[in-house]
Amino acid sequence: MDEIQQQQLNEIREFTYQLFHDDPTGHDYEHMRRVALMAKKIAKEEGRDPFLCEAAGWLHDVGDRKLFSDPDQAINEMNIFLDHISIHNQAKHDINHVISTISFKEGKTPATWTGKIVQDADRLDAIGAIGIARTFQYGGANNQLIYKQGNPHTSIQHFYDKLLKIKDKLHTSYAKQIAMERHRWMLLFLDQFHKEWGTDK
Repeated sequence: MDEIQQQQLNEIREFTYQLFHDDPTGHDYEHMRRVALMAKKIAKEEGRDPFLCEAAGWLHDVGDRKLFSDPDQAINEMNIFLDHISIHNQAKHDINHVISTISFKEGKTPATWTGKIVQDADRLDAIGAIGIARTFQYGGANNQLIYKQGNPHTSIQHFYDKLLKIKDKLHTSYAKQIAMERHRWMLLFLDQFHKEWGTDK
C-alpha cells in the first residue's frame, strides 16, 4: 500500500467516524473498524486488493436504511467525499456495489470479490462473542424483548432466523475457517441461555 492510499484510508476513517461514532445499535465506528480490518485480512489471505477491501469495509453501512433517514443523500455525500480524496472511478463503483449488495436481509450475492470479501467480514462481525453482544445491543436500542416463547421478534429468535445460518453463507475459505469457532460459541451461549431461562428440552 503506497503513501497516497494510506492517506486516503486515514481520511475515510475520519469520514466514517463522523457518521457512526455515536450509533447505539451495534453499527458504530468500532463495527466499521472491525469489518474494515477483517476485510483487509481476508483480502490478503485470498490474494485480492487489501486497500479496496479495507476502504469498502469502512464504508459498507453508508446508506443503510436502518441507520439513515435519507439513504440516497448519504450515499451521494459519500461519493462526493470519495471524489474529493481522489478515489478513482472504478474503486468508487466497487464501493457502491458493496453497499448495494451486502445486506443479509435482501439475500444478494455480490458480483465482485471485493463485495464477497466485505460481505464475509460483515457477517463474521455478526457472529461469535461480538455478534452475541451486538444482537442484544441492537435489540435494546429497538425496544425488542430478549426472549418470549411464541414471539418471533425477540433477540434470541434472531439467532435462529439469521446468525446460525451465516457460517454456510460465506464465500472465502479464510472466513469459513474463522466462522467455525464463532458459530460454536453461539451454540454454547444458546444452550446455556435456554437452561437458565428454563426452556431447555
